[in-house]
Order: sequence, then structure tokens, then C-alpha cells
Amino acid sequence: MASLLYRLGRLSFRQRHCFALLWVAILAACSFAALSAPAAEEDGFSIPGTESQEAFDLLDERFPGDNAEGADARIVFAAPDGQKVTTRENRAAVEKVVETVARGSQVKDISSPFVPEAVSKDAGTAFATVTYNVSSDDLSEATSAALTDAVEDGRAAGLTVEVGGSAVDGGPELGGVTELIGIAVAALVLFITFRALVAAGLPLITALIGLGAGVCAIVAAGMSTTTITLALMLGLAVGIDYALFIVSRYRSERAEGQAPEEAAGRAVGTAGSAVVFAGATVVIALAGLSVAGVPMLTDMGLAAAGTVVIAVLVALTLLPALLGFFPQAVLPRARRRTTPVPEAEPGKEPAGSRWARLVIRRPLATLLLSVAGLGIVAIPALDLQLSLPGDEAQPTSTTQRRAYDALAAGFGPGFNGPLTIVIDAKGADDAKDAAAQARTTLAATKGVVEVSPATFNTAGDTAIIAAVPSTGPSAGPTKDLVKSIRSQAPDLKADSGASMWVTGQTAMNIDVSNKVTAALIPYLAVVVGLAVLLLMIVFRSVLVPLKAALGFLLSVTASFGVIVAVFQWGWLADLLGVAQTGPVMSMMPIFLIGVVFGLAMDYEVFLVTRIREAYVHGASPAQSIVTGFRHSARVVVAAAVIMIAVFAGFIGMTDSMIKMLGLGLAAAVLFDAFVVRMTIVPAALALLGKAAWRLPRWLDRILPDLDVEGEKLSRTLAAEPSAPETASAREESVNA
Repeated sequence: MASLLYRLGRLSFRQRHCFALLWVAILAACSFAALSAPAAEEDGFSIPGTESQEAFDLLDERFPGDNAEGADARIVFAAPDGQKVTTRENRAAVEKVVETVARGSQVKDISSPFVPEAVSKDAGTAFATVTYNVSSDDLSEATSAALTDAVEDGRAAGLTVEVGGSAVDGGPELGGVTELIGIAVAALVLFITFRALVAAGLPLITALIGLGAGVCAIVAAGMSTTTITLALMLGLAVGIDYALFIVSRYRSERAEGQAPEEAAGRAVGTAGSAVVFAGATVVIALAGLSVAGVPMLTDMGLAAAGTVVIAVLVALTLLPALLGFFPQAVLPRARRRTTPVPEAEPGKEPAGSRWARLVIRRPLATLLLSVAGLGIVAIPALDLQLSLPGDEAQPTSTTQRRAYDALAAGFGPGFNGPLTIVIDAKGADDAKDAAAQARTTLAATKGVVEVSPATFNTAGDTAIIAAVPSTGPSAGPTKDLVKSIRSQAPDLKADSGASMWVTGQTAMNIDVSNKVTAALIPYLAVVVGLAVLLLMIVFRSVLVPLKAALGFLLSVTASFGVIVAVFQWGWLADLLGVAQTGPVMSMMPIFLIGVVFGLAMDYEVFLVTRIREAYVHGASPAQSIVTGFRHSARVVVAAAVIMIAVFAGFIGMTDSMIKMLGLGLAAAVLFDAFVVRMTIVPAALALLGKAAWRLPRWLDRILPDLDVEGEKLSRTLAAEPSAPETASAREESVNA
């Protein structure tokens, strides 16, 4: 592996014009394909293998056309305190709003807000449902403006008018001011780390090129816009980090006197090997999201994994080519001369070495203190509650959230999450009798406050009944109610021959939560198992991969503690812009586990590869830790700070899931890089000593030796005539 990448690095450096043009062509081709691709279909949410999805599919079959993917809007009217919407003045204002909206060319239907079921018992609240004949993505500006203007007219008449539904839901955010601040922080950290403007700029340039190619490829493939967010987060973060490690190794090789081309080859051969395996662990973790069986998760994972693959390829090919254009400019000004200058000042030990010596001086106490600290931070995770929140999780500043609250106040908390009961009476003797029996059963079920009449399809063999729970969509009793209704389906089948299904958005959310939760253990087993095997190949050790996996569990559990404390308990909610506390989104744990595991293994590979490299070259276990930290601690810290800055940039977005993911990832990187990898890892390695690097002989024979730390490459290069940098070589590289 190292020898192959060494040759690739030298080739890219030497043929820099060809490789640079190649990536320009790839970026242009991806951009053209994205611009030429048809608009992606509106995001559909399906969860194969669940009752709610099977019922949805049955409705599509038995009620053709009724479940079209048209946008909808629910306009909620609330009269001033003490008044009713049914008074003459208020009724006239409501009807004017409805008539204005109904005139829209894309409006398919609009319900009356004055039918009995649309008016609250105190007549203080009413609503009208608008159905459009196009999806929310295809709504024209005129249609959206007509809805907005009508709402403003109603407000001007003295009513409280709010709107919910897909017609007013904005698309996913793809960036913002805070994300730009994160990139600016990354640039500052790079400049402080390298003390050279070009060296700081190269990782940013290569990361943005890889990110651009990856995002354009996602769009060209017809994937939905929701898949882009995770790709943006990871593509930018790992793109910068991978380039950072290779540029740092290039500078180290130059400091040891290597010629520019040779330094580029060695940097790609050694640091590039770590990049390949670090990227592989991230790809495994992301692709493993498909284990959950939720198509949206699968798409997001595969899209982000593809972006990471592109980031790795850019780091291995484009970066050494760019080093060929700027072989001297990436060095600090003091080192841009013929005579090699060591990276560290003579007689001054780097901070990384000093930190490593401090840790291994008291390894057991350091280990216990670090584990206890992460354990304390993780305590809130014991109260983790999962759900798929809807408009109730929106900020109170949004009209969707205010519409939700108005309906809950006027009609009860369960009105926002009705259960759709599907009666398949195709095998029943009397379909109407079966539906009536189902309505009787539902009305007698504890937790149901209202049951609608049965609505039959044209064939008369399938009916829909709406059941309104007494509690909100994400409340625990609502989940129990769904389970209770489903448990009564066999009795209905036995008595009438009809099947009963529970579906609707509320039931769908509950099924998603259950399915994702059930997939966590298999997902961890697959991802961690493959990654541990990969790390065994990298480090030729059993204990080091196991230690890496246990360290990951510590950091990810602590990050769950932070998420619960902020988003459930409300700690620092105002400071972080969390408008509403409540259950954590059900897909967050598997998302966070997958991404954090990949990133945790990144730092493990980058840091421990240097330690093992020193060990296989003859250093003692303790000295190899110090040597590894001397070469890599500064860069690992810089990489972690950059990732934290990039992820923290997403905290400023309004979407609760993106905000939650940004905070969780930033916290996880903070814990994993600084507590686990920089503190627990050296302490554990010091306690294990030589045992850390032992591998059973039978396992050593089975596992391939890919020479990630470059031991074979070093022996090969040592046997060849040395090629130190000379004045003529430097002049040639500058003029090339």
C-alpha cells in the first residue's frame, strides 16, 4: 500500500499539470451533469416492512388518485379572546381568505372552515385545508404569494391566522453565515498551524473542489436535496483534515532534507496510507446506515460516503500535484532555503511530546480520571427519549408552529396527530358491518377521544377511519395507543373477516423510531466489527482496535449526554438558539453513531499510525508514544479544531435536526480527539506496553500486511541512493 501510494504521489507531483487538468475536467463534468439533470423528485418517506407503510401502499392501490403527492396547507383561524369565528364579521373575514386562496390556478380543493368538524367546541378556532395539484417544490411564486397575501388580509381584519403543511415548509438549508464562520475558523487554524499562507490554503482549496464534485454528483444522480446536508458536513470536514495530514507530512519530509518530489511521494506513501484507511472506516460507517432499512437513511449515508471517497482521491492525487506548483511556498518563510531546517527549534521539545510524557508519567490516574469525566457528561443520556417531531419542534417564530399550537389549544393535543385506521374488508362478508364494528372498538379504546365516520372507496371494500388520540403525536401514551389498537386487529379479523391497519404520519413516525432503534445493535455489530478488522490489518494488533472501539463508545455516549441536556432538558437552549425542547429525533442516534465512529477512527489511525511507525522502527513502547505525539499531536489538534468549527457552524441553522446533528458532532469530536485520543489512548498504550502491539501468529498469517506505517517503504528507500534536496533541485522545483 505505502509503496503504491509513494509512486502515485511522485507521479502526481511530476505530472502536476495533467492531474490538475484532470480534476478541473471532473469538476466541470459533474457540474454540467448536475445542471443538466432533471429536478429530483420530492422527498418521499417510506419505511418498508412496517405496518404503516403497508397500509399506505394499500391506500394507494384501493384509493387511486386520493394519495397524490400534491402539496397541502392548513389555514388556522383564531378569533380574538372572548370572540367566536362564527360571528358575522369574523365569518366574513374567514370566507374572504378562503375565497382568495381558492382562486389560485394550482389549487385542487379547499375545505370549508365552517363544517362542524372544522370548528372547535367553543367556536374560537376553525381551519380550512387546501390541497394543491402540484408538489410543494412545484408551487409557483404566484401561488405562494396568494396564500401569504390572503393570510395577511385575515390578520388585518383582526383574526389570528397561521398556516401549516407542506406548502409552507421550506427546503433543507444547505449553508449559512455560521457555516461560513466555521470555514473562516478552519482557515485561521490552518494558518496558525503551518505559518504559511499557501500551506493553509491548499487544504481548503482541495476540500472545496472535492466537495463541489461530490455535491454535483449527488444532484446529477437524482438524489433528493435532503441527502446533501450530511455530505456537506463530512465532505468539507474530512477533505480539510486529510489534506492537512498530507501537507504536514510533506513539510516534515522537507525538514529532513528530502527533495520536493521525494517528499511528496513519501508524504502520500505514509500519511496517504493513513488517509486511505481512515476514509475506509468512515465509508464503512456511512454505508452501514443501510442496515436500518430506512431508504432516506440509506441515501444520506451513501451520498456522504461517496463524498468522502472523492475527498480521499483528491488528497492522494490533486494535493501532491498542487504541491508541485508550490513546493517552497508551503514551507514557513524561515525554511524556504537550501539548507534543511528542523521543524522544532533545537533544544525545545514540542508541546505534543511534553503532553505525552505528562500522561504516561501517571497513566492509570489519567485513564481513570478521563473515563470518569466522560461518564459524568454522559449521565443525561440515561434520559434519552426518541421521537420524530413535526411542527411542534419548530421555533415559535414560525407560522407552522403557531398553527400547531392554535389547533392543539382549540381541538386538543391529539388533533395534530390523528391516526388513520384502514379497514381492508375485501375478505369480509359485510364490509359496512366490519367498519362499524371497528368504529365501536376504536370508540371504546382508552386514549381515543374522537372517531370519524368510515369513508369507503369506490369498490366498497376498503374504509378509512380517523381516530384522534387524547395526547400529542410524540407523547408516550400515543405510542401505547397505537400498540393497543394494533393488538385488537386479530379480534376484528376473527369476528368479521376484515383486516385493520394503523397508519398516518403519527403511526409512521412511531414505526420509524421502533425500526431505527431495533437496528442499532445490528448496525453497531456490523460497523464496529468491520472497522476492528480493518484496524487489525492497519496496526497488526488485537488490543489497539478494541481500545479504539471502547474509546468511541465513551465519546459517543458523552455526546448523547450533551444532546439530551440541551435539546431535552433545555440547558444553554437560549444561547444555542434551541426554540423548543422535546424528544430527540429518532434517527439521530444511528446518524451520530455512524458519523462519530468514522471520525473517531480517523484520529485513531492518524495518531496511532505515527506511534506504531516509531515502534516498528525500534523505539520502546513509552518512547514510541512520545515520538508519535511529537510528530502528530499538533496536527491532530488542528484537525479536531477544524472539524469542531465546521460542525459547530451548523448549530446556527433553524432546522432542528441539522442543529442537533451539528452540536452532537462538534461535541463528539471534542470528546474523542482531546479526551479519548489525546489522553486515554497514550495512557492505555503506556499501561499495555509491548502487549499493545502483539498479534497471534495464526492471525498474523491470515491478515494481509499492507504496510500502512511505511516500514517496507522505508527499507526500500534506505537501500536506494539518498536524494537529499540540493540547490539545483530546489531551483528546478521552483521554476517548474
